[in-house]
Amino acid sequence: MDYVFASKALLPDGWADDVRLRVDQGRIEGIEVAATASADDTLAGCVIPGLCNAHSHAFQRALAGHTEQRSPAGHDSFWTWRERMYELAGQVDASALTAIDKQDAMLQAIVQAATDSGIRLTYVPVLYERAGFNDPEPAAHQRNFAMSLDEFLAHYTRAADYGSESVNIAIGAHSLRAVSHESLAEIARVAADNDAPMHLHIAEQQREVDQCMAAYGRRPVRWLLENLDVTERWCLVHATHMDFDEAAALAGSGAVAVLCPSTEANLGDGLFPLHHFLEEGGRIAIGSDSHVSINPFEELRWLEYGQRLATQSRNVVSLRHSHVGSELFSRVLEGGAMAGGQTTVGLVKGAPADLVVLSDDDPMLAGHGDASRLDALVFSGYPLPVERVMANGNWRVVDAVHVDRARARAEYATTLKTLGTMR
Repeated sequence: MDYVFASKALLPDGWADDVRLRVDQGRIEGIEVAATASADDTLAGCVIPGLCNAHSHAFQRALAGHTEQRSPAGHDSFWTWRERMYELAGQVDASALTAIDKQDAMLQAIVQAATDSGIRLTYVPVLYERAGFNDPEPAAHQRNFAMSLDEFLAHYTRAADYGSESVNIAIGAHSLRAVSHESLAEIARVAADNDAPMHLHIAEQQREVDQCMAAYGRRPVRWLLENLDVTERWCLVHATHMDFDEAAALAGSGAVAVLCPSTEANLGDGLFPLHHFLEEGGRIAIGSDSHVSINPFEELRWLEYGQRLATQSRNVVSLRHSHVGSELFSRVLEGGAMAGGQTTVGLVKGAPADLVVLSDDDPMLAGHGDASRLDALVFSGYPLPVERVMANGNWRVVDAVHVDRARARAEYATTLKTLGTMR
């Protein structure tokens, strides 16, 4: 059992002073406000709950900075970037990726990586079975990761055995274009039977919308809502290209829209209709997606900045709170928990002990009180004042350095040198 004494802590009803958190077996088991520190307590400055990265293709970090050169054709888009991504994917443990019976080896590697780094993991096996709406077979470069529905569901069943206090298992289909209606319906049924989060990319690109209209006679989000029982268990990634009615209907379903602003900007996807979606009661989470950025507060900043550029106004996402930073943080904390399959979130009794400790004497926070502290984190835009990070009750970052930083950096650099994208 450990105790963390915070000079400030962000509780569900706002900031509180002198908060003592009792942590036991990876969870917060007690909270005292206006408390007194004991000699063995870990002393902390400002403590906030950790946010869920609700959509992460971690291997794509190796592509960051390697796709920013204009192609000979002179017109680059998500689709030209995708070819580079497939090229990289083919080099990441190719033997495991190309053999269905080795999918579990990839899962073991992911779980081990999460364990080594100390992060909480929600593993989302995703079905990819065809090249497009009217292409029932995968293309040559997609065969490395495509599989049948039966093979996929067998892998999901085996993956469920890895569930633990720090590993949750969700399920997903890549997109409407990559999975048949029948397969999507079966995956949704499995998700419902197991009360598992159901993840799906949708309407990321206008070309996908056009293809869906041609094949199904409906826009992607509209078709999904009309043909499947979309509930609060669903996590729709991007959902960038929705019309006014689609956005309202999606909000009414209770589903979480998982937004990845830095990746969506990098790939030229477009802007999510955020203000209207939130006005209709929509839920959101954020993700790093392609890992061009792995800073959650940068994602929140660009989420708001995109809306400002589109509307030529300021403080757009301020429906619940007058302070945008507080609103953004509270919304993605809630939505991220749903996307990750967590039923309890935040600094509350019974929630996972996933804490971020901020240095309260850092210049970024100087002059900020309870009202604007989160605004400073979102909009100051320079290295975050993160002093410690606890995941699942264990300190993984101490004095602003990961406890296993040297080994992780060395292994990462060595791995990248073996990939063709580094040439």
